[in-house]
Amino acid sequence: MGNNNELVNCITEAILDKKGKEIVNINLMKLGYAMCDNFIICHGDSTTQVSAIAESVEDKVKEQTGIRITHREGIENAQWVLLDYGSIIVHIFVKGAREYYKLEDLWGDADITVIKDE
Repeated sequence: MGNNNELVNCITEAILDKKGKEIVNINLMKLGYAMCDNFIICHGDSTTQVSAIAESVEDKVKEQTGIRITHREGIENAQWVLLDYGSIIVHIFVKGAREYYKLEDLWGDADITVIKDE
């Protein structure tokens, strides 16, 4: 698999392409969290936008890196879509679901980078 930073950048670009909001990259490596190295979290304003962001991420990652998704969940109702790339898990929420689950708060002791949307 390619470089994690390259994959993070590709995912971030794909989210920005579809106007994803409040993108954060949570680096879990120093916590010794075995499931993955990074969580990337963002939200959209509607289920339609959430679906578009998820599709954009999958397409751009496959096109630019050749990496295929290993697992996806939540596409049907698009309230919270999870895209699993092994070392990186992408969480795409509608705003209300993001505020309810507060994933950033659960991992508050990790290194969290806020990615500026335009």
